Amino acid sequence: MAPIENGKNIENRIEHQFDDAATAAETLAALVATQLADALLERGVASLVVSGGKSPIPFFAALRVLPLDWSKVWITLADERWVEPSSADSNERLLREHLLRDAAATARFVPLKSAFGTAEAGLATSSAALAAVPRPFDVVVLGMGEDGHTASLFPGTSGLPAALLMDDPATLAAITPLTAPHQRISLRLPALLDSRCIHLPLSGASKLAVYQRALAENDPLQWPIAAVLHQAKVPVNLWLS
Repeated sequence: MAPIENGKNIENRIEHQFDDAATAAETLAALVATQLADALLERGVASLVVSGGKSPIPFFAALRVLPLDWSKVWITLADERWVEPSSADSNERLLREHLLRDAAATARFVPLKSAFGTAEAGLATSSAALAAVPRPFDVVVLGMGEDGHTASLFPGTSGLPAALLMDDPATLAAITPLTAPHQRISLRLPALLDSRCIHLPLSGASKLAVYQRALAENDPLQWPIAAVLHQAKVPVNLWLS
């Protein structure tokens, strides 16, 4: 991975500090494009996992115009709400509007939502589709909520303990959040960590405080992001602004 001058190494984490979120997003996009280009040179294909929500939109806008052989880049989601792709709440719709355009329009996108009525019913079909994406994933870009969730691994949900188990070969989990709308389908922790690099952009004082608390308490059931931060398998880059 290309060095970042303002990076600070802390165990398996590298913190990158920025004065504003826009600069962080542009710098992250440039690095991710370099990592994908390196993967294409080494293996002929590349894979990228991204999260939804409003926060990554500037990152998507910066990444989608960068020169890559996008036709050989596979893209999927870390999680998805179990809604129709036309819904305003769909992460698939978000990607089609903000990432899978311009130079990135030819990327091979694998959605997580299928035609089944529930996430549980669709797990097998979604898992089969996801199996086409080359692994280990070259780059995983996660987000974090102010409750400490990442992907759709929400604290307090009945499916969380199983989704955090590292000795279960299942790739996906069905999750029903207690504090957010819609049933979800999410990559489980072992799948998220089956990657060469993880990036976690965090912007604002409130998310920085959650990050610090998750680090200090190291309780993945209370702060699921802690399971990503406190592991030695994959380097985690924090983009703090």
